[in-house]
Amino acid sequence: MPKDHGIGASSKRREDIRFLTGKGRYTDDINLPGQAHACFVRSQVAHGRLKGVDISAAQKMPGVIRVFTAIDLEGVGGLPCGWQVTDRHGNPMQEPGHPVLATGKVRHVGDPIAVVVAETPEQARDAAEAVQPDIEELPPVLDLRGALAEDAVKVHEELSSNLCYDWGFVENNREDVDKAIATAHHVTTLDLVNQRLIPNAMEPRVAIGDFNPATGDSTLYTTSQNPHVIRLLMGAFVLGIPEHKLRVVAPDVGGGFGSKIFHYAEEAFCTFAAKALGRPVKWTCQRSESFMSDAHGRDHVTKIELALDKNGRFLALRTQTHANMGAYLSTFAPSVPTWLHGTLMAGNYRTPLIYVNVKAVFTNTVPVDAYRGAGRPEATFQLERVIDKAAREMGIDPIELRRRNFVTEFPYATPVAVEYDTGDYHATMDKLVEIADFAGFEARRAKSAARGKLRGLGVNCYIEACGIAPSHLVGQLGARAGLYEAATVRVNATGGLVVMTGSHSHGQGHETSFAQVVADMIGLDENMVEIVHGDTANTPMGMGTYGSRSLAVGGSAIVRATEKIIAKAKKIAAHLMEAAPEDIELKNGAFSVAGTDKSVAWGDVTLAAYVPHNYPLEEIEPGLEETAFYDPNNFTFPAGAYACEVEVDPETGKVEVCSFVATDDFGTIVNPMIVDGQVHGGIAQGLGQALLERAVYDEYGQLLSGSYMDYAMPRADDLPSFTVDHSCQTPCTHNPLGVKGCGEAGAIGSPPALVNAVVDALNRGGYEHITHIDMPLTPSRVWAAMR
Repeated sequence: MPKDHGIGASSKRREDIRFLTGKGRYTDDINLPGQAHACFVRSQVAHGRLKGVDISAAQKMPGVIRVFTAIDLEGVGGLPCGWQVTDRHGNPMQEPGHPVLATGKVRHVGDPIAVVVAETPEQARDAAEAVQPDIEELPPVLDLRGALAEDAVKVHEELSSNLCYDWGFVENNREDVDKAIATAHHVTTLDLVNQRLIPNAMEPRVAIGDFNPATGDSTLYTTSQNPHVIRLLMGAFVLGIPEHKLRVVAPDVGGGFGSKIFHYAEEAFCTFAAKALGRPVKWTCQRSESFMSDAHGRDHVTKIELALDKNGRFLALRTQTHANMGAYLSTFAPSVPTWLHGTLMAGNYRTPLIYVNVKAVFTNTVPVDAYRGAGRPEATFQLERVIDKAAREMGIDPIELRRRNFVTEFPYATPVAVEYDTGDYHATMDKLVEIADFAGFEARRAKSAARGKLRGLGVNCYIEACGIAPSHLVGQLGARAGLYEAATVRVNATGGLVVMTGSHSHGQGHETSFAQVVADMIGLDENMVEIVHGDTANTPMGMGTYGSRSLAVGGSAIVRATEKIIAKAKKIAAHLMEAAPEDIELKNGAFSVAGTDKSVAWGDVTLAAYVPHNYPLEEIEPGLEETAFYDPNNFTFPAGAYACEVEVDPETGKVEVCSFVATDDFGTIVNPMIVDGQVHGGIAQGLGQALLERAVYDEYGQLLSGSYMDYAMPRADDLPSFTVDHSCQTPCTHNPLGVKGCGEAGAIGSPPALVNAVVDALNRGGYEHITHIDMPLTPSRVWAAMR
C-alpha cells in the first residue's frame, strides 16, 4: 500500500497553494520605497573596439538619474570564474577578465556597455536608446575549429590564442586507447553536434540592490539558485563587501535549469548603484534581453570512436570535442565539458580504456555554462548514439549489445576516475522492455505503414553523477569552493520545527520533501515542519541547488541536524522519565523507555527544553537547536533506460513522438509524485532539444534565434503522455537517505532515445544510408536527409 505520510508518500506540494493561487512572492513582485530602475545598453555588434560612449543626450532625458559606463565603476572587480581547469600538459587554463561593463572591447551581441538609471522603467528604456556607443567593428570569431587557426582573430587580445584549455582525460590511457582502436575487430566512428540551447525559465532574471546608510549593509534581491554563492562571489571578488555586511535574498524563483546558478553583471551593478545613488535600484530582464544576457547551454562538436571485439564487447572509447565557452568564462563553465562530461563517458558499461580530449574555445557569442544535466547529456548523447550505430553495423540487437557490456558488479571503478557504488542496469532494462511492450512493436509498425508512416523504436541507457561533491575531490579538480551543504533545525517550545537550509528551491518541491524527511524521522505530522530557504540572513552557508544535489547533500545535512536534535531530546526525555539516554526510543512522536510502559510526548520534551526548571545543567543545555554541515564521500549515480517510439512522415519529414517510457533507478524515493513531475519535465526539455530548439548565429555574430518567434519551445501537443517507472531502486550506499537525485535524468536520457528512434524508423523504411541526423530533428532536416 502507498504511504500516506513521511518518506515514500506522494504528499501534495504545500508550496503549490501559493503558486497556483497567485500568492507567490517573486523578485519582480518586490518594490522598495524610492526605488529607481535600470536599463542596460548592450552591444549590437559581436566584436569591436569600444572607442567611446556618448551619454550626453541620455543624461538630459526626463527622469534620468544617472548614466553609468565602465569608468564609473571604479573599484569594481570583474566577474569571477569558480572553476579552474588544468590542461593535459599541466598548464592552467587561459582566464580572461570579465568586466561588469565592457571596457576597451565588446565581445558578443548583448555585452553590456552602459546602464541608464531613471525614475521609471519606461524612462530608463527611452534614455538607453539615446546612448551612442562608438564601436569599430572587428571580424567575429564564430567557428570553433577556425577559432584555433594560427591567424585567427583573437576574442581576447591579451591571451595567446582563443584556446581556453586543451584537456585530456585520462592522459595516461591515451597510447593504450590509440593502440586498442588501431587493432580492434570493429571500430564505429560518429561525428555529431550537441547544439547550443537557450535556457527559458518561466521567470526572467531580476536584480534589486538596496543600501542602508545607517548600518552600511547592502542587500541584493535576485533570481538565484544559490544565494550564498552569489554573496561570496560578489562580496569578495567584485564589490569588496564583507559577507556580514551583504545579504542576498532569492525569494520564490520561477525555474532555473542551471541558468540562475551564475553570478551575473546585473546583480553586481544594482548592488553597487544602490550605494552610489543612495536609493534602491531595480532591473527586470525583458524576455528578448534574456536571450543574449543569460548563459547558454551545450554547444559541443564531437568525434567519437568505439572499438569492439568480434563478440561486441567494448574495448576502447576515444572522443575529441570542441566546446564553446562563448566570449567569457561564466561561473562554472570550464567544469562542464571536462569533469562533468569526461568522467561520465563510461556510461553504464564496462569499457576498459577511455580517452577524452576537450578543446575549450573562446568565440564572440554569449557565454556558455551549465544547463540541465550539464555535461552528462553531452556524454550520454555521444555514447548512446555511437552504441546504436555500432549495433547496426555489427548486426547485433541494440538492447543485446548494451546488455553484453553492462556493469554488473558493484562497487565499480571506471577508467575515468569515478566509482559507481550501486546499481542494477539489467533491472531497469527488463522493466523497460516490459512496460514499453517491445513484443507488440511490429504490429504497431504495420499499422503505421498502412497510414503511410515510418515507425521506429529507440532505446537509451544513461548514468549521471549527481550530489555534486565531495569537497576534497572537486578541490583537486579545480573547484574554487567547497560543495558541502548545511542545515539548522530549530525546535520551538510547543514542538513545531523550523528547518533552515542552504539549498534553494525554485520548483523542485523542497518545502514538501524536506518536511517529509524530518517528519518521518520524528514521527510527526508534516505540517509541523517549516522549511526556510533563500535568504543568507537566516540560513546557514550552503552551496545551493543544481546537479540534482538537494536531497542527496542538502537533505543529508538536514538528517544530520535532526539526528542531533533527537539525541539531545532523548537526554531530556531520559531526565524526565529518570532513565538512561541509551534506553530511550522515539517512535510516532513519543519517547519511551525500552521494555517499560513509561513514555512522554514529543511536545512535553520540547517544552521542557525551554522550561529547564530541574535540568542537570552541567549535562544538558536549555534550548533545542542544532546545525550540521554535510560533505558527501562520493557522487551519487542515478541510472535508467528509456524507450521512444516515433512516426516519421516520409513526405514531409515531420517526426511525431508516439510514446515515451522511462525506467529510472533513483535510489530511495522520498515523494513519488514529485519525482514523476521532475522526470516529466526533464523528458519534455530533452525532447525539446531533440526536435525543436537551437540557438543560431549568422556570419556577423547576430543571434538569429533571439525571441520565441525564432526559437521553438516544446508545447503540450508536441509530446505524448509519458510512462515513468522508478520501482527499480538500489539505494545509494553513502548518504543517510539512500537517495541519488532525479531532477536532470529526463533531459539526459531523452535526446538520444528520440534520435535513435528516428534513425531506426528511417532504416526500417528503406533509408539505410542514414546513420545520423544532428539535433534538432526538424522536418526540414529529416526530409533533406531522406532526399
